[in-house]
Amino acid sequence: MKINLPKIKKPKIHLPGKKGFLITFFAMAVIASLAYTSYYYLTKFNQDINTLQKDKSEKESRLKEVQRLYDELKSVDQLKRNEALQEEIDNIQETYKTAVTTYEELLKLKEKKDKTQDLDELFSKALALLTERKYKEASEILSELDGKINEETKKIAASFSIPASVAENNAPPDSGYSRQRVGTDAGIFMVSIIAADLGSTRIIVDTASDSDCGNECPVLPLATYVSRNGAYAGVNGSYFCPATYPSCAGKTNTFDLLVMNKNKTYFNSGNNVYSNNPAVIFGDNYIRFVTAASQWGRDTGPNGVLSNYPMLVFNGNITFGGDDDPKKGSKGARSFVANKGNTVYIGVVHGVTVAESARAMKALGMENALNLDNGGSTALWSGGYKVGPGRNLPNVILFVRK
Repeated sequence: MKINLPKIKKPKIHLPGKKGFLITFFAMAVIASLAYTSYYYLTKFNQDINTLQKDKSEKESRLKEVQRLYDELKSVDQLKRNEALQEEIDNIQETYKTAVTTYEELLKLKEKKDKTQDLDELFSKALALLTERKYKEASEILSELDGKINEETKKIAASFSIPASVAENNAPPDSGYSRQRVGTDAGIFMVSIIAADLGSTRIIVDTASDSDCGNECPVLPLATYVSRNGAYAGVNGSYFCPATYPSCAGKTNTFDLLVMNKNKTYFNSGNNVYSNNPAVIFGDNYIRFVTAASQWGRDTGPNGVLSNYPMLVFNGNITFGGDDDPKKGSKGARSFVANKGNTVYIGVVHGVTVAESARAMKALGMENALNLDNGGSTALWSGGYKVGPGRNLPNVILFVRK
């Protein structure tokens, strides 16, 4: 049996022509380009996102740290913080003040003793501790140093002895210079003393400065004052603030006390702080002591006026028996100006306290006596230095022949 199967027609494949091929290629190229561009920007976008997230993370971390510090600051007790700061300031001020005082005492010791290397090293150690803000340790070192300086000062005072060649005599000289032993109810003391009669001697006060001076004031040796005035004797004058002392910074070589020099110029005339301190007034034929400078005023009639303290003897009576000032209570050379009638005396009592100097004045029969500056300023001239020369001075008392 013959089966007739249907004929299967072969599909006709239509290949594009040249024009269709170009269109197809162009379309595929555009699609590929778009795909690449999309991939590129998608990748860059992802990178930017990652960078932003990282930056955000860092900023959040910093913000958290700032927030932590802020919260910590809010939690600080400001009162306690201020108290701690004030305590720090107080420590600095207190230890600095102590260090300055100790250093000045060390300087005073150096005026009496050359070898102080061990003490200098101890002071340097204290300064090193201060720079490290170790205030307690520095204070302990300074306290130890104070003790050693005090011990050395006492040793020097105890080692002082009156030379055997100095004769004992409680009568002051009538004129000129004398060095003598003076017996008192507190012991025997050596006195270097110069006498001048007002009938033949003019007593003046000379100053290195021509007018009031607030800082870095001029100073001169006693010998220079003597020479430029043709004087035959002289002694150091009032207390002043030496340039070597740290506490005198900003007011070096100044003196606060009333002085009128040979040119009739008054110093510290407007300073009423010390108006209650004693003063001595030198006229052509008189000398007058007052217990307070305010009692004198500003008369330019005399040849000189000088205020200092304390008054040792007034109207024949001892007026200073001591106080709580350790400087006055330590042993040392004490300068003075005094009178007995019309005879004026300048001089130095050696190795005594100020109170003992007053007793020596009384024993010598002085009617009035005023304490002058001492320590490194002590200087006495009579044909040459009898004591000193000491440091340069802002003012002095001089004997000039009429």
